[in-house]
Amino acid sequence: MISSFRRQYEEKIISAEKAAEMVKSGDKIFYSEFAMFPKLLDEALAERISELHDLELYSVFYTQVPKVIEADPLHEHVVAQDWHFGPISRRLADEDKCFYVPVTYHQGPRIINKYIENDVAMVSVAPMDAKGFFNLGPTNSVTPAYLNKSKLKILEVNSSVPHCLGGNSENIHINDVDYVVEGNNYSLLQLQMAKPKEFDHQIADYIMQEIEDGACLQMGIGSMPNLVGSKIAQSDLKDLGVHTEMLVDSCVDLYEAGRITGNRKNIDRGKMVYSFALGTDKLYKFMDNNPVCASYPVSYTNDPRIIALNDKVVAINNALEVDLLSQVSSESSGYRHISGTGGQLDFIMGAFSSRGGKGFICLSSTHTDKDGQMHSRIVPSMKVGSVVTVPRSLVQYVVTEYGIVQLKGKSTWKRAEALISIAHPQFQEELVKAAQEMKIWVKTNKIEP
Repeated sequence: MISSFRRQYEEKIISAEKAAEMVKSGDKIFYSEFAMFPKLLDEALAERISELHDLELYSVFYTQVPKVIEADPLHEHVVAQDWHFGPISRRLADEDKCFYVPVTYHQGPRIINKYIENDVAMVSVAPMDAKGFFNLGPTNSVTPAYLNKSKLKILEVNSSVPHCLGGNSENIHINDVDYVVEGNNYSLLQLQMAKPKEFDHQIADYIMQEIEDGACLQMGIGSMPNLVGSKIAQSDLKDLGVHTEMLVDSCVDLYEAGRITGNRKNIDRGKMVYSFALGTDKLYKFMDNNPVCASYPVSYTNDPRIIALNDKVVAINNALEVDLLSQVSSESSGYRHISGTGGQLDFIMGAFSSRGGKGFICLSSTHTDKDGQMHSRIVPSMKVGSVVTVPRSLVQYVVTEYGIVQLKGKSTWKRAEALISIAHPQFQEELVKAAQEMKIWVKTNKIEP
């Protein structure tokens, strides 16, 4: 006997081409986020892009160039918009094909609920279960909010998607779906982290000295936070917890090494809480039907008030620049957009409010441009157009390969002094001169070599 859910499923199955025909000029379209890019639906929509105009495409962190964008080389029919830039969006932005949506990440679902009108949601999911639910896989984030606000909900079923337990909002029911497209079961994105550099190891070593037994970890994207995870796995730290926006491969290593138990967490005890995951099959297989992992919308994982409920929260995030006023830029270099606010501001605030919590802003002391010229990442002031991601009033710890400094409660003079002390020695003298010109330096003060 066919269940009523299965009957609904079969009634709602259509081809990707038929789904694409439902898109109208002027529509706002949401593609599912991160590793869950809806490839088959995107390909079908690209086939008829020349028939449409004034389309707006939204997602969070495009992991491939949408075919609808490739099919519109003069960008006459569609423009992409992204809530968090990565390599794909940076490239598209350089070609005037993609624009950033500024957001304090934990507010994303609320912003969507209050202000966003979306016409079509095209979302990848795991196959329907016996009770009629489709699982959103390793991406919760803002997807449930977009599904709630979309007039037309089209799912692309992918058997490669792991079934990720909640938390909450990790599923959508067949009753709430308009159409189902059976996809080509593409493998999920395999995100390999870049090999850590020597300065990453040095920065990670400073952070390791600050982590205590029972700490609750948040690790941002990038090789350095992953490196910290690897070092923790090899340490003797005990009873660590995880409450993060992004689950990564190193979390698997930490769990399998016995470092993560979650036994000292005050909320979601014993659970590795996250909003999205990006990594390799090692991570996706670990997450599949694993009750240790708990998927939540970003309005929960990244709410500073929720974060602070756990003790000893350790938040580890990267930055592009820090100026002598202690402002942090993590998303743009001048007018060129690089990344996004993401959860950095959320977790810096949450970690500070956590009992014993510590929020770390990490960056190499220098970078080298395409002409081989070395520049300091600790600068007198930001480039014109650079975005302040974390205001100086909220910065706690800043770390480079030359040291770690805590800035809370310090005056502009003390902050400048501390930041110059962890700048590359080659730039310290000119930074002192700049601080004097900015009137944030005591002239008799010296930086020890």
